[in-house]
Amino acid sequence: MSHAKTTADLIHAMVTRSLQVKTRFFAEHAAQLAEVAEVMAHGFRSGRKVLLFGNGGSAADAQHIAAEFVGRFMAERDPLPAMSLSSDTSMLTALGNDYGFEAVFARQIQAHGQAGDTAIGISTSGNSPNVLRGLETAKAKGLYTVGLTGETGGKMNGLPEVLFKVPANDTPRIQETHIMIGHILCDLIDRSLIPEKYSQD
Repeated sequence: MSHAKTTADLIHAMVTRSLQVKTRFFAEHAAQLAEVAEVMAHGFRSGRKVLLFGNGGSAADAQHIAAEFVGRFMAERDPLPAMSLSSDTSMLTALGNDYGFEAVFARQIQAHGQAGDTAIGISTSGNSPNVLRGLETAKAKGLYTVGLTGETGGKMNGLPEVLFKVPANDTPRIQETHIMIGHILCDLIDRSLIPEKYSQD
């Protein structure tokens, strides 16, 4: 009898691993996620905004979550001010050309960030120089800083006020948890801002 894994076995293993990572992470960080959501909701109530940034798949996550805030998540509401700093190709190429790629997020945070805003830096390794620079700049300007990374935290350790380290070393599993963190924050923030829309839950 062949012991080679079938495609179905591989899929099952990937899904199982993803669920294990998520289950562990959210069991350990539920209270902290709720606290971050309330800080962000307070910021939105006070006219503050959220700036999100990352590279590659993390850039896609930044765009995705910004779109959920400016559009809507589950319930209809007013748009919330959020920006992905990874989306404007003219901006990224101009800043990268003139100041170096490490400065592409920091420079935008200098331009747009204000004390009381939230900056969310996303890096699966925790070592992306431009994400680290962005968080450093945000912290210096008085923004509330949140980092999303993998198990070790890399150089992001000790930098943001809140660091969510997903207990995995493989990028796909980390990214799958990052987008769920984003969705949960969106849901909790909406429930705080528009509780009447969730009164039947």
